[in-house]
Amino acid sequence: MGQCLSPCCDKQAPHSPGGSLPDSGQANPSRTLYIAGIPVSDSKDTGCGEPNPPVSTPGSEWKMFTPYPKLPPIKKQGGSAEAKRLSLISREVSEAKILVMFEMYKDADEDCILADGIEKFCMDLEVKPEEFVVLVLAWKFQAETMCEFTRSEFLQGCKAMKVDSVKGIQSKFPDLLAEVKDRQAFKDLYRWTYRFGLDNASGQRTLPTEMAISLWKLVFSQNEPPVLQHWLEFLEKHTSIRGIPKDTWDMFLNFTEQVGEDLSSYDDTEAWPSLLDDFVEFENDRQNQNVMTD
Repeated sequence: MGQCLSPCCDKQAPHSPGGSLPDSGQANPSRTLYIAGIPVSDSKDTGCGEPNPPVSTPGSEWKMFTPYPKLPPIKKQGGSAEAKRLSLISREVSEAKILVMFEMYKDADEDCILADGIEKFCMDLEVKPEEFVVLVLAWKFQAETMCEFTRSEFLQGCKAMKVDSVKGIQSKFPDLLAEVKDRQAFKDLYRWTYRFGLDNASGQRTLPTEMAISLWKLVFSQNEPPVLQHWLEFLEKHTSIRGIPKDTWDMFLNFTEQVGEDLSSYDDTEAWPSLLDDFVEFENDRQNQNVMTD
């Protein structure tokens, strides 16, 4: 609202007794008020030194205020990559958009995304299929089979991440990588990886050693334990080890957390899988041979 300014007028002339006009014999001249910058004529007085605004009548030019000019919209700060990322993940997700995205990569003959579709999906995500973040993404989708996303896995995974576009999925990569730095989350990812590597179509129960080696390299690619390379070399040298049982896979994570690089804290009285006992014996023999050679 505009602010009423002081009236630009002379002081009110006193009334003569009986209501007669002043000695000049002339009526009070019309006074001019400025209200919100609009000049308005006034012909009445309250007697208290304050003018009464005239009553508005049809056709009069009386105005209470002058509208202010429309203010320009306030510019939003930011525009940074982080602000865009947050805007992508904060809005409601659309199931219809997720399904449209699924159809972009779905196999022509199967109601799922297969190897070719996953390769194209990764290209659009600007990552390689063998990258760690793709493994984490498959874990978030709770995929049952490698190189395959079913319709329900893709839909529920996107809903869980609150994304419905390729850009939205990309925006979640930092969060996914941060999430699996948590010990319990990584343990869940690690154990899921074993099931992910199995060939369910053939009813496979034990992970082939070659596949296990590849998955160990991948799952530990962000935080490699000191003993990993020695372990993988042991498996590669002993070609008679054809497969890795699930209990060995699971216990190896505990093994990496409890033993040092030199295996000095290994306790053979604990119930470790026999393959880990063999590995420790092999490493001790090799280290002793190295000492004798020196």
